[in-house]
Amino acid sequence: MNKKQLTYLIAAVFLAFSCTTKPEKINQRIDRKPVLQPDFTEVTIPGNIAPLNFYVEEAGNRFFVEVTGQSGSALSVSSKDGTFHFPEKKWKKLLEQNLNHTLNYTVYAEREGEWMQFESFSQTVAADPVDPYLYYRLLHPGYESWTEISIVQRNLESFKERTLVENNVLDQNCVNCHAFNHKNPEDFMLHVRGSHGGTYFLEGDNLVNVNLKTEGNENGATYPRWHPSGRFVAFSSNKVVQQFHSAAAKKIEVSDLNSKLVLYDRERNELMDIGVQNNGQFMDTYPEWSPDGRYLYFCRAEQIGKDYDYRNIKYDLFRVEFDPETRESGIAEPVFKASEADKSVSFPRVSPDGKLLVFTLHDYGCFPIWHKEADLYSINLTDFEVEKLSVNSEFTESYHSWSSNGRWLLFSSKRGDGLSARPYMAHVSATGETGKPFILPQRDPRFYEGFVKTFNIPEFSTSAVSFSPGKLRNTANSKPVQAQWINQ
Repeated sequence: MNKKQLTYLIAAVFLAFSCTTKPEKINQRIDRKPVLQPDFTEVTIPGNIAPLNFYVEEAGNRFFVEVTGQSGSALSVSSKDGTFHFPEKKWKKLLEQNLNHTLNYTVYAEREGEWMQFESFSQTVAADPVDPYLYYRLLHPGYESWTEISIVQRNLESFKERTLVENNVLDQNCVNCHAFNHKNPEDFMLHVRGSHGGTYFLEGDNLVNVNLKTEGNENGATYPRWHPSGRFVAFSSNKVVQQFHSAAAKKIEVSDLNSKLVLYDRERNELMDIGVQNNGQFMDTYPEWSPDGRYLYFCRAEQIGKDYDYRNIKYDLFRVEFDPETRESGIAEPVFKASEADKSVSFPRVSPDGKLLVFTLHDYGCFPIWHKEADLYSINLTDFEVEKLSVNSEFTESYHSWSSNGRWLLFSSKRGDGLSARPYMAHVSATGETGKPFILPQRDPRFYEGFVKTFNIPEFSTSAVSFSPGKLRNTANSKPVQAQWINQ
């Protein structure tokens, strides 16, 4: 036997022992669904998502799963320990064959020579694709240290992942607030704080560092939102204080001492106040544009005094008309008075069709990621009816993002362990109904058990962003462009 024949024989023996056919005899039928981690049962998934690998939390010596779709399409996988990895090519073909149809899963477990069959569960394959890329910031969940921070790109159609920004390239300075213009990677920016501080804009193949701290804007700029035209970026300019608590429920509180909205005109390199009739009476933060660019939504609270209790700070949702030709704003009007219900609003995000706005509602303040009670709500922008979304859990729901087609809502949730935020997504129907959320799938379904970092500011993108660590470092070491403050 030559070497090539021996190789084929070894491969054949491996396949014979690693692949198990469907059990011929079922000794017991279990009248419940199997316990899975992650829980991918009864969810609606995109037709272009990576395999939803999972493991079965049931006792057994061998396991088998069969996935069936329409017209006889099927996929089956065996496992010795209950961990199932679906082959990517076969998975992709199965989803393509079942767009707008249902996949049915049947799980079998063998114990002491007898096979058990669990009740089947299903997944609906939506024809609505998800944007192929996801960007998020990874950092330790305490947030008080920034020695290890990265911005990561994940291909949602596979498990490919690459680090876009690693803060060790920037001498361990903080990197945050990455933002796209309506998922368009041609308009991308991020903030850097510390010795290489500034706002970094990707312009074609170049990175440009702009200093947005000016005489009229001493607090700098944060929480960016791109105007759909790409010409303007709205920011809030905040003076922030952190409180570190000894109570386990809320370790950190972040409060504004004062804040306002500013507009950066990229064409003219000009920075100015946004006319929202503030005059120092209010704290305005978290800007968000309507898809047509004619309205700017934001969160507003009364300006605090010297002696304040952060638990009494309540933000309402406002909006103001904006004319991109003149850069002038209309009269600020309330959209949702959360304070009347003794609550506070943050993170407004408008759907791409302009019909819905999703926000985080919590007890007080403007930084809800440590608020266990924080939940996602939607407001219909036609009749201004407010509704609590079905995607919420008993733990924190916060940062959220719409897909470019408006059919997928991405958000951060701490429902796993109450400490680290994980990215979840849910299908949104044409009538605005949200399906059961599911966690971002990983190649190793046990990934989240041993990964302690938190996923921060998840954002969809229609294609990949790319620049080298060397380009980032060179930009950081170059002289920043100084924005010019003007009185509008």
